[in-house]
Order: sequence, then structure tokens, then C-alpha cells
Amino acid sequence: MLWLALHFPWLPIEALPLRQSPSAVVVRGRVWVADAEAMAAGIVPGQKLSTALGLLPGLATFERDTAREQQALESLACWAGRFTPTVSLAPPNELLLEIGGCLRLFGGIQTIVSAVAAGCAEQAYAPGWAVAPTALAARWLARQGSGALCADLTSLHAALAALPCSAPAWAVEVNGRLESFGVRQLGALRAMPAAGLRRRLGNGPVDDLARAWGEIPDPQPAFAFPERFALNLELPSRVEQAEALLFAGQRLFATLAGWLSARQLRVRRCTLRLTHDDGEASDLSLGFAEPASEEGRFLRLLREHLGRLVLRAPVEAVGLLADEVTESQGHSAHLFDQAPEGEGTLACLERLRARLGTEAVQVLLPVADHRPECASSAQDVVSAGPKTPTRPASPASHVRPLWLLPAPQALSEQAGRPYWHGPLRLLSRPERLESGWWDEGEQGAAGDVRRDYFVARNPQGQWTWIFRDAGGWFLHGLFA
Repeated sequence: MLWLALHFPWLPIEALPLRQSPSAVVVRGRVWVADAEAMAAGIVPGQKLSTALGLLPGLATFERDTAREQQALESLACWAGRFTPTVSLAPPNELLLEIGGCLRLFGGIQTIVSAVAAGCAEQAYAPGWAVAPTALAARWLARQGSGALCADLTSLHAALAALPCSAPAWAVEVNGRLESFGVRQLGALRAMPAAGLRRRLGNGPVDDLARAWGEIPDPQPAFAFPERFALNLELPSRVEQAEALLFAGQRLFATLAGWLSARQLRVRRCTLRLTHDDGEASDLSLGFAEPASEEGRFLRLLREHLGRLVLRAPVEAVGLLADEVTESQGHSAHLFDQAPEGEGTLACLERLRARLGTEAVQVLLPVADHRPECASSAQDVVSAGPKTPTRPASPASHVRPLWLLPAPQALSEQAGRPYWHGPLRLLSRPERLESGWWDEGEQGAAGDVRRDYFVARNPQGQWTWIFRDAGGWFLHGLFA
């Protein structure tokens, strides 16, 4: 196994909706975490709040919110599902990703690490990271922020030996005894007799060393991706223009894409719930022409909707719910390299629908009916979906024009021949259609028809599709 550990030292600050700088999170009157600007002014964890304010009067302080931290960590775990289905939480501020089985898919360790680091930065998180064959060692190395990349046990042991004894974050009394021993690094501690260490330090630290070095198993509890996706994000300030919601939407859809990947699902419809400053909520429904799971596609559609949306009141929070999901159908990779694909037809249609409106963009679907005017129907591109019903098969000898008139046009008759911009010459044998008796008399229905269709041509060379019934000759379609 190969573990990528993410350590979020500023998670108590990063989890807050309102981020200011300089800022610090306070617990019981003492600084718990301070951001980079505050630390540059001399503020350190454990410092009294009065001292911190004396050093930096403009310091913004917040009480620690462990519930927000846990929610942020779980949201990050869902997002990480796009890289691996095996994710583990290590509260209060660490995340473990088992990437050993995904190296070939992503093209190597460095590619995965770069993608994870870039994704964290896009969501305004700044973690330390490390890669190691054991989970505990990866966590210890990540806390140092050195970006250690140990792909085998040999390099891991060398990296662990150089770590300070403070890296495991053992109890204060254990660190005090290590100080009295004069032991500063884990390599020196590891070289001491294990039996003596157990008597002096207890079983915990010695077993931790064995787990980190890979000598005893260290199973990690797997993160259970939620059955249903629902995520809320409180905004740092009130948003009055819809386009400004795109950044919050990006964070939400990044998490949704990871959740879908981990659970092997695709979403057909989701809802962006906007909570306004008056306490009321409004919903923005996003429908996809086909089930989707790509973050980029989500954002393109959201951008189109936000460009047309007028907020009825300022927005304070945004939530995302996956309303309709379907199982993802696996597909085999290509044997040879393929040219990159552009935007598909359905993705283009759903963007046009978001820009022009639902009624302005529709697709024609075939209907199982022999009557030409009833053989297709216009449906919303999202409701139609990727699958369409089949129409009844026609004999191979029968041809159909692509252009049908909205309603059959009556033709005059001269010398016993139909007339349309000149006399029409019949080029085919009659095709008899008798159908529709079941809906005769219904409002808007075509009713029972008995027609003989012909392909005909006029002197200008125009090819037409005409029929004759009890009422005479009619033009019904044109061939391109």
C-alpha cells in the first residue's frame, strides 16, 4: 500500500466562512491557531489572547468550531474520492488517501500529488503532505511539511530516522522523558532497546514506532461516503450578484464530482439551494441531457444559469443536493491513443437550454406511429435523455422526406394530375397508410387516416411527397 497523507495545520481557520487576515482561533483565552500574517507578528499557539492583541491590535479572533472542522474534513474526503475510493479520516486535521492502486490510472505518484495539491489550493486549503508505505509514517512526515515522497521502505526508514521526536505528538509526559534521555530524533529512539522503552514510555509509543516502520499492521478505518449527497456552504459575505456565486459553486461541484467518482454514480439533476439574508430559500435546478460526473461540465452549465439569474435578495449560504443519480456504466479504455474529444451534442444542448430557456431548446424523438404528422414529438432535452424509443420499421422501398409541412397543403388538380408549381409527375407506386382509428375524435389528434402516398416531381425539378385521400390531393413533405 502507498498512503498520501494531508495535514491541515490551519483547518480551524480555513473551515470558517469568514476569513480575514491576520486572524487567529482562540480556545479558553489562548491562541489555538494563527495564520501566517499573525505568526509573522510574533503570535504563536498557546499564547494568551491579551498578549496576542498587544502584539497585533488588528488581530481578528474567532472561537474554535470543531463541528465546522469535522464538516470541512468530511467534505475534503468526499472531494478526494476522485483520486481513490479508499479514504480515511484522521481527526482533527488529517486525511489519508490510499493511492497505491491508482498510480497507473493517473500516471505516477507525482501526478497524483500535484493534482491533489492543486485541488486543495483551489478550495483555499494549504495542507502539508507526504507519501509513504505506512499510514502513520505518512502522517508524521506530513506534519513536518517537507513534502517527503517515500515509495519504498528503505527510503521511508531513512526519512523517519531524521524526524524529531515531537513529530508523533505523543503525550506531554512522554516528550518530557525523551528530553531527559537526551533523545532528539526518532532514529536514535528506535535504536534503543524496546523492552526498556516499554517500561519507561509505555506500550503506545513503542507500538507506534513499529507501525510507522511497517513491522506490525496498521489498518485504517475507511471513510463511508454518504448515501445521499447534500452539502451546505456558508458564504464569507452577502452576495448580491448571481455571477459571484460561481466560486462557491466550484467548491460544491468539486466535492460532488469526488463523491460521484467514489460511489461510481452519475447525476441527472441537482439543485442549488440559495439561502437569502431574510431567511428564505430559493432553488436553482440544474438538469443534464445525460447523466454526468465531470466537474468542468457542472461549472459550464452553472455559469450559463448564473448569467441569467436575478437574485431576489442577497445570498448568505449555498447548498447543493444531488436529486437524481444513476449508476455509472463502466467502459474500456482505448487500445491506442485517441484524439481528445470536444463537447458532446447533449452537453451543448444543455448549455443552450440554460442560456435560451427550456422551451427554446427541444429535441425531436421518434414515436411509434405510422402517421407522418404523429411520428415525432418535441421534448425537453433533459427529459428526453440519451435513449429514445424506436419507430415502426418501414419497408426498404419506402422513402421519407426530412421536411414535413406543419399541415398537409391542398393541391389543385389539372387534367387529372396534381399541380404544384406545374404538373406533378408520379415517380413511385402508391404507399397505403391506414392508421389512427383509436384516437379519432380526440382534441388535437390526427384521427383515422386512409391515404395513398407518392413521390412526385414538378417541372422545376423539385421532389415532393404527396398523398391522395377522399378529399383530393395534398402536399405533405419536400425532399432536400
